[in-house]
Amino acid sequence: MKKNVLIIGAGKSGSACARLLFKKGFSVFVSDKKDKKEIAKNLSPQIKILSEEEAVKKASLFSFAVKSPGLKSDNPVIISLLKASVPIRSELETALNFSKTKNLIMITGTNGKTTTTALCAFIMSKALKNKGKAYACGNIGYPVSLAVAKARENDFLVIEASSYQLEDSRRISPLSCAILNITPDHIEHHGSLKSYVRAKEKIFKFQNKDQFCILNREDKNLILSSRECPSKVLFFSLKPFKGDGAYLKNKKIFFHMGGKDFYCSTPKFLIGNHNIQNAMAAALCAISCKAKISDVKKAFSSFKGIEHRIEFVRKIKGVSYYNDSKATNVDSVLIALKALGKKKNIWLILGGRDKMAPYSPLLPLIKKYVKTVLTVGEAAEKIEKTFSGSVKLISAKDIFRACDIANNQAKKGDIVLLSPACASYDQFSNFEERGKKFKDYVLRVKA
Repeated sequence: MKKNVLIIGAGKSGSACARLLFKKGFSVFVSDKKDKKEIAKNLSPQIKILSEEEAVKKASLFSFAVKSPGLKSDNPVIISLLKASVPIRSELETALNFSKTKNLIMITGTNGKTTTTALCAFIMSKALKNKGKAYACGNIGYPVSLAVAKARENDFLVIEASSYQLEDSRRISPLSCAILNITPDHIEHHGSLKSYVRAKEKIFKFQNKDQFCILNREDKNLILSSRECPSKVLFFSLKPFKGDGAYLKNKKIFFHMGGKDFYCSTPKFLIGNHNIQNAMAAALCAISCKAKISDVKKAFSSFKGIEHRIEFVRKIKGVSYYNDSKATNVDSVLIALKALGKKKNIWLILGGRDKMAPYSPLLPLIKKYVKTVLTVGEAAEKIEKTFSGSVKLISAKDIFRACDIANNQAKKGDIVLLSPACASYDQFSNFEERGKKFKDYVLRVKA
């Protein structure tokens, strides 16, 4: 008799997991608040779709459930499943249970995850050559369930893991993993910085002494985390240090691993110190999984970066437009301002759905580099109160009006930067849609 399984949430990862479990012989049900006809478009007709109310009533019928990342414990379906003692698992771990390959690299952190994951997969593709493939998957936008369905025994899964995905996972053990940095984020979900850190630390919790964990030596939280790590710790830093890992010196990245020393140039097309840190972490993950320094050098010379992260869009009448829609927290905006800031010439588009963190840490760099702040979305009033009297503020309501204002007022040599410091859900379905619509709008402006 087929086991009944419930997928809670019909987003990209939930739908992919539903299809995977259906192919593996489970009787699959999907619960979501969306319209049933809309959900059905991405699923086999044999997969049953339930409303939230129907899922609550049928809770005791399921052998286990798979929870979409980010759903809170007060969700009615989750409450009913817990009362019925139904095990609730993550999409990440559920998918990995069916993986033919055990070659796992996992990357997490508050910022830089996507760039690091993409670059690490790019390095591994150079290292594997024709012997296998490297799949960048997870929170990067390509569900682990899809990658697992394609990956073979010699392939590598390079997984971007969010705190949401990690908190719901019970036992994962990657060959190599990295935590890039820790700053307050998703506190509205986790409840405290301590709980957020604990979720991130699950990435190494079940590793063994033959596996590797790569950590940022300049992050105080991660220095503390390193003491709890059961695997081999490799550090990365922008400053030279003694020990295994990687550091920056004279614009070169130096590596010391297993008693061997080697170096390479920094990535050709990535700007900013934050990207040098991302590159060191990506390289250490890859080298710890048998990639060679020659593979790293080839990747660093040709990797172009990722969409929506300090992405140059276009120059109009001498004004440069950048899409940094992936900057959904304050720390990401700080990184963008440091990378692009040379003088006080930035028109900064800030706002969206507030994430319960203060905007005041931006003030020193805003005073130094920002000519005007254009506020948008639900967080506009809070942002305006924070920066009132410190910088010119214009309430633009949305990113399109912000572009129009900047296009009319910015001077040659200025920079228009969409780096919102907020989630996108007040006006868009995700940060990708926000970034794409920003780029489309900018590209339609007549020069």
